[in-house]
This record gives sequence, structure tokens and C-alpha cells, in this order.
Amino acid sequence: MQEALDLIVSQIRGAWRFRRYALIAAWIVAPLGWIAIFALPDVYQASSRVFVDTKTALKPALKDLVLDQDVNGQLNLVRQSLLAGPQLEPVAQEVGLIDTRIMTPQQRLRILNDIRDRVTIDVSLAGGQQDETDRDAGSIYSIQYEDVSRERAVKLVEVLQNNLIEKTLGGKRSGSESAQKFLEAQIRDDENRLRQAEERLAAFKKSNVGLMPTEQGGYFMRLQTEMDAVTEGQSRLAIATSRRDELQRQLRGEAPVAAAAGVSSAPTASGAAGGSGGDTLSRIAETQARLDDLLLRFTDKHPDVIAQRDTLEALKQRREAEVAALRRGDPNAAAASGASRNPVYQSIQLALNEAEVEIASLRRQVSDHQGKVAELRKMLDTMPQVEAEFARLNRDYDVTRARYTALVERLEKSRLGEEAATSGSVRFDVIEPPNAGFKPISPKRSILVLATLVVAIGFGAAIAFLMHQLKPVFNSARGLTEATGLQVLGAVSMIWVDEVRANEKRAYVRYGVALLGLFVVGAVVLQMSRMGIRLGPQPGA
Repeated sequence: MQEALDLIVSQIRGAWRFRRYALIAAWIVAPLGWIAIFALPDVYQASSRVFVDTKTALKPALKDLVLDQDVNGQLNLVRQSLLAGPQLEPVAQEVGLIDTRIMTPQQRLRILNDIRDRVTIDVSLAGGQQDETDRDAGSIYSIQYEDVSRERAVKLVEVLQNNLIEKTLGGKRSGSESAQKFLEAQIRDDENRLRQAEERLAAFKKSNVGLMPTEQGGYFMRLQTEMDAVTEGQSRLAIATSRRDELQRQLRGEAPVAAAAGVSSAPTASGAAGGSGGDTLSRIAETQARLDDLLLRFTDKHPDVIAQRDTLEALKQRREAEVAALRRGDPNAAAASGASRNPVYQSIQLALNEAEVEIASLRRQVSDHQGKVAELRKMLDTMPQVEAEFARLNRDYDVTRARYTALVERLEKSRLGEEAATSGSVRFDVIEPPNAGFKPISPKRSILVLATLVVAIGFGAAIAFLMHQLKPVFNSARGLTEATGLQVLGAVSMIWVDEVRANEKRAYVRYGVALLGLFVVGAVVLQMSRMGIRLGPQPGA
């Protein structure tokens, strides 16, 4: 540690010998640096802030009614394109930074790159929000530009701000117009396709009447339906036939026959009047009544009594024949026997008649369904192909119509969205109009003045140290021993006379005054920088 300190002290003493050169170098560097600092042009910063509200009151009202447009994506695209060469060159021409008449392409490119480096466009969420998913709440776009001319900086920021707003809205309008033109062209094509599909479908229906699927289904479903109807009809016919047979059996059974076999002992009204009944049973009753009356007046041998008994016996035999015929099912025997007037017989006969009608109807239905089944079986090789072609035509028509309807809906949404954009679905509010402070933001002359003074002093010290390295001396016997490797036997001290000491002191005073003068000049220059004093004309002043 002591050796390092001794080395440092030795180097300082060696460099101290060239303090005059150090002061001269500091006095040269500092004024030159200050002059260069004051010659630097002032740089002004212009800025503006625009609030973009993409969630206006109109947007919820138009939800699901217009096509969603990525306004933030459009803004980002415009923000990036603002600094592109084709977009930036007209801006530079408008503010007077580029003159295409006298500048070469290389010069224009260099100026555009310089402008691009000095323009800053930042985006921040409104209200200091950090959630990127809440960008619909609004964004703040900040534009900054630095230039030596305050008026030019303000004008350039104003042009960029106007381009940001106009190109965003114009991009939406141009995008909507392009989308609408594309949709209109597609709609015309699909309309032609839809018309052709309708014509093909109508012509096919016209040429294949009766062969196409119905509401009941296709060919195989219709065939299966008819076959099921035949089976069901045959089953119902068998049931109806069985019911008819049972009714016929009942009609020839004991109850109707017993009703027909009964003989009434009381004469009918017509018999009392001397007339004859319309059936055998009535005539038997009338004959029996006359026989009883004759027996009250005559004996059994009386001719009238014998005649009446013969007649009664003949009628009974005839009645027995009618009952036998009724048992066999002879329909003519019912009227003759009087059974047709019996309620039991009448109810059975009515049910039998209904069964006969039902059987006839079922046979006709079964016959019709069997005919349809036979007709459908003949079309086994035709109708499936017709149905397949009809299904294909319907499918093509449905697809074309669905596409046409969707395109028309999208076109209407696009038109409504364009009108909504014009009405204010996206709102631009200028929070801070383009403006620049009257005080330049750079260069920071006060800091540069102090830094130049420090650099000048450091440069002088470096000059002194370098000269010491070029012309080294030994300040101690120890240093000489270390440098030569030889033992120093002794050292002779320097004895300064008074005149030399006085000169040395005056030299120190001069060095101090020169250094103090450098600091004083530096203070003056610092004050000048704070007062805004400049060298040469300032375009932004």
C-alpha cells in the first residue's frame, strides 16, 4: 500500500513540473469547447396528445348489427405507416424540409431518416390502465418531434396528428368501400347462380311430376308405407270378416229363432177386424182365435170347426218350415216368420249390415294400396335416381341461397357500419393540441459548460502526465534504486536562494491566478448560457 502511494505521489510530482503546459492546454480547450457549445443550435420539442375513444355510446347500440372493425389495429397500422418513406416524404415537403427540385434522392433519404429518428409516437391506455384487454376503453396517442425551428416542429406534429386522424377514418372508409365492392360483385355472381339453380330445379320438377319425393317421404318410405297399409288393411279385413261371420252365426242362433217360433195367443188388431195378418205367425193367431170362438158355439164335429182345425194345422206346418228356413239363414224367411220385427234380430241384422259395408270398404282400400305397391315396384329403377337428382339440385340451391343471403346481410352490415363511422362510432379528442415550449429542450448548455471546464482541466492534467512520461525524472533515491538496481550511496539536497524562492512563489501566484481566471471565465460563460445568450442566428428563437 505504501509503495502504491509513493508511486502516485512520485507521478504527481513528475507531472507538476509541466503545470504550465497543463494550464495552457486547459485555457485552449475550455474556450474552444464553450464556443462550440454556444454555436450549437437550440432544439425545440413539439408534442400533441389525441384521445381515441373506440367505445362510444353508438357502439353498444350497433352491436350485432354491423361488422366488427378492428379500430385499434387500423390505428396501429396508420401509426407505423406515418413514419414510412412514402407517407413521411409529403409531410417533410409540406413543412419545408425537402425540396424535390434541388435535392437528390440520397439527400432526401438522409433527411427522412433524420426526421424518423426524431419523431416519437407512443400509445398509452386511457386512465393509466394496464390491462391490454381493456383497450376498448380508449387510448391516448402522443406525438413528439424535435427540431431547431420551433414553428417547423409544431407544424410537423400538427400534420402527423391530422394524418393519424384522417388516415384512420379514411382507412376505415376505404376498407368499407373495398369490402362493399367485393361483396356486391360476389352477390351478383351468387344471384346469377341462384337464378340458374332455381331454373334447373323448376325444369326438373316439371319434367318429373309424380316421381319426386312428397311430404310423406321418398320412394322407399312411400313403398314401405303402402306395404304397411296393405298389411294393416288385411289385418282389419280379417277382423271385420270374423266379426261378420260371428254375426251371421248369431242371426241363425237360438234368440232370433226363438223369437220367430213364439205364437201369440191374442189376435192382432187386423185379426179382430176380420182381416188376415201379413205373416204366418199372425195368421196362426187369427185362426186359433176363430177356432176358439167356433168351439164356444159348435161341437168338434161341426164342419166349420173341422175346417178351422185343418187350416190351423196347415199354418203350423208352414210355420215350422219357415223356422227351419230361418235356421238355415234364408233371408226371405225373416219377413215371413215375423223375426224381422224382433229387436234382437233387428240389432244383429244392423250390425251384420255394418260389418258387410266395412268389409267392402276394407277390401277396396287393400286393393288400392296393393295397386300402389305394384305401381311403385315398377318404378324401382327410376324413382331413386330421380330423388337423388332432386336432392342434389335442392342441396345446390340451398347452399347458393344461404351464401347469397349471408352476403346480402354482410353488405347491409358493412353499409350500416360505414354510416356509423361517419356518425361517430370512433371519436377523436385532441387533449393537447400541437405546441412547443419557447425554451429549448437541448442542448443543456449549463451542464455542457461545466462538463467542458472539467474536461479542459482533465485534458491539461493528461498533457502534463504525458510530458512527464516522455521526460521522466527521479524524485527520490528509492525511485532511482528501483529503476537502476544500484545502491544509492548518498543524496545532496538542493538549497534554494531567496531570489529563487521568490520567483517560485510568484510563479505559483501566476498559476493560481490563471487557474482562478479559468474558473471565473467558466462562471461567466455559465451565466451567459443561463441568460440565453447564443452565438449566431437561431432559427427557433
